[in-house]
Amino acid sequence: MFWGAILWMVVWGVIGSIAIRRRYLHRDLDTSNANIVGAFVGAGTGPVGVLFLWLRTPVLTVHYIALPAIITMGVFMFVFATSDPNNICVTNGTFVASQVVNGLVIGIIYGFMALGLTLIFSILGIVSFAHGEFYMIGGMLVYYITVVWFPGLNPVLGVLGACIITFSLGAAFERAFLTPMYDGRVARPVEYGILVTFGLAFTLQYFVQAVAGANPVKARRFLDFPRLRLPSDDDPWLLKSSRGSLELFESVTISSPRLTAAVTCILVLIALLYFLHRTWTGKALRAVSLDRDAAAIAGINPDRMNMLAFALGGMIAAMAGALLVQAFSWLPQVGAIPAMRSFVIVVLGGLGSLPGAFIGGIFVGLVEAAGTGCVPDPQKAASYIPAYGMLVLTLTLLLRPTGLLGRRFSSATHGQN
Repeated sequence: MFWGAILWMVVWGVIGSIAIRRRYLHRDLDTSNANIVGAFVGAGTGPVGVLFLWLRTPVLTVHYIALPAIITMGVFMFVFATSDPNNICVTNGTFVASQVVNGLVIGIIYGFMALGLTLIFSILGIVSFAHGEFYMIGGMLVYYITVVWFPGLNPVLGVLGACIITFSLGAAFERAFLTPMYDGRVARPVEYGILVTFGLAFTLQYFVQAVAGANPVKARRFLDFPRLRLPSDDDPWLLKSSRGSLELFESVTISSPRLTAAVTCILVLIALLYFLHRTWTGKALRAVSLDRDAAAIAGINPDRMNMLAFALGGMIAAMAGALLVQAFSWLPQVGAIPAMRSFVIVVLGGLGSLPGAFIGGIFVGLVEAAGTGCVPDPQKAASYIPAYGMLVLTLTLLLRPTGLLGRRFSSATHGQN
């Protein structure tokens, strides 16, 4: 029954995507959202919704995607629950709540790391393949600063030190190797940017392995929750905490390192948005991302903005690693999987969209939490985690290549022709 229903949803999703787009093309209407809306409507409602869109052809704005997506998700959940009523995701509501909350927490961290990659792309017009290595170096620096070089040092100072070092590293690399992209010395700047950042990734990874070794390391926990229990021992609706985790309503448990990292990421995101929208330098960065030549005419130095964007992007990735080194064992190869997730999130949220990157990170975190929790075999569940990201990436490229909140980029935007 389950796979038959999934096949039905897939078939009608494909039919809806193709048919609705052709219908809107035939009527000379906007087709930017036709694929994704047609797919969701077909998957969630079958021929009824597809026929409605075919006859009425309403204006398909971005907001029009939400209702079909919710219907499709509801149908999928109903089919899953009826086909496997003994699954823990069906029988245990507290487990589902715990998975959702932890998915939100890890999704916030994912989205924060993807912000740096989005910032670099929106200004320089390239995808940095060294993003995962900046993430790795951030964690390594916090470990060495707080454990090896200055034992007992406040972790906040360790994170600040990692940010300063990685910001300087990003700025120096951009000045030394990326400047030829936009001063006319390179015939194919996009390909050059990919190759040179790929080379930086290899250099950083093997340099750290040569210096620090291949043994896993881990920093001490930054913050221990105070032991408390509110409002009373007899009340089931309460908040408890211990040294390593926070427990809400005696059912949802959040580890201290992940919660600390997620809260910090939200605060840094707010500060970054304030910087981009309320300060002159931030407005200059946004101006260069929209039109490099026009920004130069207005008195903005695009070269400085490029250096600042790459340094900030690398620092943001390093900060994500610096916050998570307390939660995971750290190796020189630890940045590979987070970098892949960042690429998926950037495509999902929309190339060049900071809010889209954050929303995409939360979505990927929830998908991974749901997919992992509902697979009965823990080993299989862990092995499937990378597949969920690839599935999200494939569907995004097929249904909406510009992403949820993205805009189309041209090479002229970045002055690279």
